[in-house]
Amino acid sequence: MLRTLNTAYTDTRSADLAWALGREPLPALAVLDLELSGAKVQMRLLGASHQVLLEQEQGSCSETVACIPGSSTPLPLGVAEHVGEWSYEFAARVETLSQGSFAGRAQELLALVADHPNGLAGTFPGDPHAFTAMLVQRHEGQVSWRTWHAYPQEGTLVVTRTRVGVRVPVSL
Repeated sequence: MLRTLNTAYTDTRSADLAWALGREPLPALAVLDLELSGAKVQMRLLGASHQVLLEQEQGSCSETVACIPGSSTPLPLGVAEHVGEWSYEFAARVETLSQGSFAGRAQELLALVADHPNGLAGTFPGDPHAFTAMLVQRHEGQVSWRTWHAYPQEGTLVVTRTRVGVRVPVSL
């Protein structure tokens, strides 16, 4: 699903993105609710930011990547945590692209997500390459999602990957 976000493009630096686990739902500009084999997933676009709310029989999980005022938790390269009965893995990277490469990559990603039944993307007025996109799937008992946060004025693309699954007990 592709939406034009009716808001000013305010999150204008990739370095301002922060990561948080367990936050309450924030006001969203676009929302997509999905049910994937018993897992309820809500993808939320918060401008050039995202929030994913996941609920399963084993409990719930909330991930936020956003410009969070007062946050002192920068975007980590990787996180692996146990949340209740869940195993949570997060990874992020920043790609720096030339202007021509950036435009092509932006078009490619928007085409991938826009027509996908488990995809949500939002573009900002004034620049067709300013967008946030999300894609979620469920595979072998795990829910995973990828996100892309585009900053055309910097030529950067922040890419995240998250995987959440039930912890497997270690046998001795």
